[in-house]
Amino acid sequence: MQHVADDGWLQVTRSCRIPLAALEWRVSRSGGPGGQHANTSDTRVEVVFRIDESDALGPRQRDRLLDRLGPVVTAVAADTRSQARNREVALERLRSKLAAGLHVAPARRPTRPSAAATAERVEQKRRRAQVKRRRRPPDPDD
Repeated sequence: MQHVADDGWLQVTRSCRIPLAALEWRVSRSGGPGGQHANTSDTRVEVVFRIDESDALGPRQRDRLLDRLGPVVTAVAADTRSQARNREVALERLRSKLAAGLHVAPARRPTRPSAAATAERVEQKRRRAQVKRRRRPPDPDD
């Protein structure tokens, strides 16, 4: 999970970096069992990134993220008993959400089947028709 640089930036993609200062952190107590430790430790971490208020994104990146994810993106982690580890997990989840939102699928280039593929398909159809013909009861006229 080496997407967080030492200089305080979250590297989302090669062309997109977000300053950690632009993220809003919330910590709270995790739900579920855990006894005294769970009742006293704020280990659940939620990280919030406001796309509409960010200056770190270019106009096309902002438009794409707003269209796909909305104005606010959140990631939550309450997986471990460590707040520090949950911070890493939440940050990685946020990074993967943003990266998926920025992903542009390459345009599909239509292709034609090769002559061999077409011939093979026709041959399979011919064999299948022959199998079905053999299953028929004999014609009374023959």
